[in-house]
Amino acid sequence: MPSKRPQLANNEIYHVVIRGVDGRDIFSGDSDYYRAIHDLFEFNDSNPTRWEHRLYCNRNNFENGSRKFYENRSRNIRNSQPPRDFIVNILSFCLMPNHIHLLLRQAQDNGISSFMRKFGAGYAGYFNRKYERSGYLFQGRFRAAHIKTDNQLRTVFVYIHTNPAALIDPSWKEGDIKKPKEIIKFIEDYKWSSYPDYLGKKNFPSVTQRDLFNSIMQKEEWQKYVNEWVEYKSMMGWDKSAELE
Repeated sequence: MPSKRPQLANNEIYHVVIRGVDGRDIFSGDSDYYRAIHDLFEFNDSNPTRWEHRLYCNRNNFENGSRKFYENRSRNIRNSQPPRDFIVNILSFCLMPNHIHLLLRQAQDNGISSFMRKFGAGYAGYFNRKYERSGYLFQGRFRAAHIKTDNQLRTVFVYIHTNPAALIDPSWKEGDIKKPKEIIKFIEDYKWSSYPDYLGKKNFPSVTQRDLFNSIMQKEEWQKYVNEWVEYKSMMGWDKSAELE
């Protein structure tokens, strides 16, 4: 019998992972990634989903103009009244072909569970309609690991943002890294991650709340920290402490 997940506490930080059922891909192209980015932004609000979201999402599959739609929505919401009522703080994220990493701080009672339920239902509904499929898209409930120390916080920041390295180097997690500089460039340019925003590249800045990490280190310091991690891993192997067991 699966163990019961402990109650998620307000103002505490959790590393959350959700995977495709049976390891299947949950993204088949850029339009799917854009839709997930949009949903991370849209559903982080206790207020009802706005009519623009429902209208737009019912009329197209994010094949065209998806980036522009995200930018217009985020701009309009920033200027709207009343302001958004965050149910979580999204500190970091990374979208991978068959799974998603999120670093979340719970802002309201049951905020993480509510956010993941809204995101899962919204994205899965979109995906099933687009690809004319039915059934579950995600593999059961999301997994959450409580981040309790500053060291864990720094470690999971790096772990989440270096996850895309596996896309160009399958031996990444075994520590057999032959070209660390290529990996560093790849993760810095990886579009479906919050890391570019931490480096000041303005990728999807409205999705994340970055004040906590920006108070710990400046962008140049984070970049140096991540780069040194990759270089160290190329010599010593992977630190398992950031992974969800």
